[in-house]
Amino acid sequence: MKDMQVHCRINGEEKALWVNPNKRLLDILREDLSLTGTKEGCGVGECGACTIVVDRLAVNACLMTAAQMDGTEIWTVEGLEGLQIGAKLQDAFAQNGAVQCGFCTPGMLMSAYALLLKNPHPSEEEIRTAISGNLCRCTGYTPIVAAIEDAASQTD
Repeated sequence: MKDMQVHCRINGEEKALWVNPNKRLLDILREDLSLTGTKEGCGVGECGACTIVVDRLAVNACLMTAAQMDGTEIWTVEGLEGLQIGAKLQDAFAQNGAVQCGFCTPGMLMSAYALLLKNPHPSEEEIRTAISGNLCRCTGYTPIVAAIEDAASQTD
């Protein structure tokens, strides 16, 4: 298939990229843009390791094509540090022991970020629902939920 140009905003920076429209967004982020914080786990949208935020919604980058990038605003874990909510989430994850092996952490952070954009003071149930598409084999989720609650308690 012939390459197409897409225009989008990634981590606050305007991009004009020539891409194969059928290439996965996950591969563009990792291979073409060197944004390797977005991980590939299952490749079929089941594990959440590749979760990013597109137009303020948590999405699986492994299920999104390059053609779907056009006109969107995309945030990856690399962009969180420069955002007030993102920095609070990262600090809270570290302080609450919500990072063990670290493989799921970028996707968890992005799901939490999307939740806090929509609802700055979620209940525990809302947090658990928001991260339900992200699998973690190490923490048992309790420290992750506590970290998100901690970050939410610090928002204005």
